[in-house]
Amino acid sequence: MEEKNYDDVIIELEQELRHLCTVIKKKGREILTDFEITPPQFEALQYLINEENLTIGELSNRMFLACSTITDLIDRMEKNQLVKRMRDEKDRRVVRIIVLDKGHDIINEVLHVRRNYLGEILKDLNIEQKDFILKGISMVYDRTV
Repeated sequence: MEEKNYDDVIIELEQELRHLCTVIKKKGREILTDFEITPPQFEALQYLINEENLTIGELSNRMFLACSTITDLIDRMEKNQLVKRMRDEKDRRVVRIIVLDKGHDIINEVLHVRRNYLGEILKDLNIEQKDFILKGISMVYDRTV
């Protein structure tokens, strides 16, 4: 077997990571079709749950979308009772977005299905192999933040 050089390994890693991200993103979107939520709403809910009480501007920065786009997104999410707007207690001019129970429930259900999908893909691997993959992914991710 021919030995790979540094550039070949980097090229192959980039391709495999890109392909994996594409497949997982596609499957994630398929999973969302079974729920009353769009991919941008799913992403917004994740930010709102993980970082709690963001403003429209803060969410706009996290998602790299215009404030007007986020406002429309939050309007639709409010109509679907996923979130609500609340005035900040310390500064009444500031409006924060709060995730309602229905929003938490949908996120938990979607993540459950996504985890089952991943579990199915990795079912024939033993715990050491799964841990090896996790450590490798973590090593790459830790260098990006």
